[in-house]
Amino acid sequence: MTTELTPRQIVAELDKYIIGQDDAKRCVAIAVRNRWRRLMLPAELRDEVAPKNIIMIGPTGVGKTEIARRLAQLVNAPFIKVEASKYTEVGYVGRDVESMVRELVDVSVSMAKRAAVAQVDEKAARLARERLLDVLMQQPWPPFAQPGPLAPSAPFPSASREDLGRFLDEGRFDNYEVEIPVTERAVPMQIFTTMGLGSMEGDLQDFFEKMAPPRTRLRKVTARQALEVFRSEEAEKLIDNEKVVSEALDSAQNSGIIFIDELDKIASPGSQTGPDVSRQGVQRDLLPIVEGSTVNTRHGMVRTDHVLFIAAGAFNMSKPSDLIPELQGRFPIRVELSSLGADEFLRILKEPKSALTRQYEALLATEGVIVKFHDESLKEIARIAAEVNSRAQNIGARRLMTVMEKLMEEVSFHAPDMRGQEVEVTTDYVRQRLVQIVKDEDLSQYIL
Repeated sequence: MTTELTPRQIVAELDKYIIGQDDAKRCVAIAVRNRWRRLMLPAELRDEVAPKNIIMIGPTGVGKTEIARRLAQLVNAPFIKVEASKYTEVGYVGRDVESMVRELVDVSVSMAKRAAVAQVDEKAARLARERLLDVLMQQPWPPFAQPGPLAPSAPFPSASREDLGRFLDEGRFDNYEVEIPVTERAVPMQIFTTMGLGSMEGDLQDFFEKMAPPRTRLRKVTARQALEVFRSEEAEKLIDNEKVVSEALDSAQNSGIIFIDELDKIASPGSQTGPDVSRQGVQRDLLPIVEGSTVNTRHGMVRTDHVLFIAAGAFNMSKPSDLIPELQGRFPIRVELSSLGADEFLRILKEPKSALTRQYEALLATEGVIVKFHDESLKEIARIAAEVNSRAQNIGARRLMTVMEKLMEEVSFHAPDMRGQEVEVTTDYVRQRLVQIVKDEDLSQYIL
């Protein structure tokens, strides 16, 4: 986990992708920095410092998920997003809450493996090149490499290994087909377990995979593809899988972030009968995971004491105080995200590195169509999006996607026939394309 970034730097990086919501950014920045601070403490004090879990409260489309996702990318931490509504309490058919920890560990192992492969990639590439040269020495002589007619089955008569290596580096073998042995693993078997047996799923899957060991068969591929196959196999041999798993477990326990969306859907306002019983059951099952417990995964035992949990929900029909008190206590930090209006929409269209306007410009540029957005037209788009949100369901910044798609629909459809043309998106163009959805009361037929 690379968390040498200060809270100020973390917020500055998040500002490149998310507009507004400064309070939420500050909270997550402090929470992540505190994890780094904890690792700097003496061992006897380190285990006593618990993470300050966060609840984000705000309507849909205001950036709750994006803040958590970008934060995890920024600090290179294992991250998963789950929805509280897909879990059921023990005894009902559905997913048990411990599966979120197993998913986090799987993500952590994948990240650790990619990092380990990157470290040995240069050596693996050299070994793969030598293996491919061994194969090429036994292949028929390519007509481009040496002049004169040769029988298709004739071996290389005079080429040295150095010659073949030079031809390979020059790319002259890229499309030349060779036959290589390829290791094929059995297709993973999907194991379905009942509630309470989720921890056995990984063990059963490993067992069945071992029952069907990998087999090797000859495949005809291009030299370029063969090089990638050999490179992957050599990297697998070079890395220490036990060390990778050990580092992954440590990263999941000390750096992992679990984002629990739709927490409000398991809150229980009012009646305590019917489905509310199941909701409270999910909360009770979730409590030990958030408080800190040991979960059995296919890679080993994992403690959740120092996993950072970030929960989110709109809380329209309920409020955080409707959660059971014990669970409320495990989310000591609450931050409210504000709704987005025309001013924020305008900034979203102009400022982020991945702004929608830049995305459409890049997409249509692949067809040879140049799109230019005028500043005044962006203001009009933002105004219309805010107006539609006020008259229909408020879906936050997601409304911009629907408005922009309607605006660019005609150009996107005809782009293959418009190569070399330039499209200027002016205020009049915006009003002409979007006037109907503003006038019509039945907005649902135009915008979801």
